[in-house]
Amino acid sequence: MKIAFFDTHQFERNFFQKENEKFGHDITFFETRLTEQTANLAAQYPCVCAFVNDRLNSKTLNSISANGTRLIALRSAGFNHVDMKVACDLGLHVVRVPEYSPHAVAEHAVALILSLNRKIHRAYGRVREGNFSLDGLVGFDLYKKTVGVIGTGRIGAVFAKILAGFGCQVIAYDRVQNSELLTAGVQYVSLNELLKKSDTISLHVPLTPETRHVIDEKALALTKKGVMLINTGRGALIDTRALIESLKSGHIGYAGLDVYEEEEGIFFENLSDQILQDDQLARLLTFPNVLLTSHQAFLTDEALGNIAHTTLQNITEFEKGNILSNQNVRAKHLKR
Repeated sequence: MKIAFFDTHQFERNFFQKENEKFGHDITFFETRLTEQTANLAAQYPCVCAFVNDRLNSKTLNSISANGTRLIALRSAGFNHVDMKVACDLGLHVVRVPEYSPHAVAEHAVALILSLNRKIHRAYGRVREGNFSLDGLVGFDLYKKTVGVIGTGRIGAVFAKILAGFGCQVIAYDRVQNSELLTAGVQYVSLNELLKKSDTISLHVPLTPETRHVIDEKALALTKKGVMLINTGRGALIDTRALIESLKSGHIGYAGLDVYEEEEGIFFENLSDQILQDDQLARLLTFPNVLLTSHQAFLTDEALGNIAHTTLQNITEFEKGNILSNQNVRAKHLKR
């Protein structure tokens, strides 16, 4: 099948090219993001492959549908960047990669905790400049600290088990309780109780209208002074303005962010020779107790290989008329 890959990066291209030797699809890689302005590039491609910062709104979807696209293959787990109602109305099938490596994202969340706590990022910069002072680098033992996990799906569950291995008291909030975590000693509590009790809070829920700004001004006010907040999910789970105010007041002790609410057009790009135009992001970068990475939690060999395989497998299933294993639930009623 002819596939138009959008927002393609060098770190993933080799994985797709190698994996495609098994599938034999006709792939064209575009570096540009898929938006209403670039949608014409997808003309005559029955499949477009989109990444997290592509903008599949109503105008984009109508354009690619009119030009012959029938399948949208997301190489991500999240689908909040797709207007699913419009996609369904147009008869566009949407498939995704629901699981590529929960360990990759969970381990990155732990790395953010350890780096922030022990000031590894600051110590690295100091030592390279010949400053071997230890002032300002005091951390704390994770042992016996209370870690709150919001969302205990595949990634959240792996994260909870890792922190339990550190000897932390792990509490969790989710609408569905994970029986394995209960057996492992994880205690499920209400969201408000989790916010009040946790020394560290880590977010592992998808972005939906219900979870948007789940951490807002009111939620932050419930947390302990000095709490550590970790987000490897989606940027809009946190109200950035509220987070900045809480950091300025000293209430939030640490923030480890792999995602950002307005990351579109910024993350995955080299802007080192440009003036940063996003004032909120620029403000976040001024805090010594904020560690920001550029949406790289998924970036492991294993995860990239799994993303490539599942994405191309999804497309092959569509091409052969088979049941779509990873079709978005909102689109499963569509007929081909």
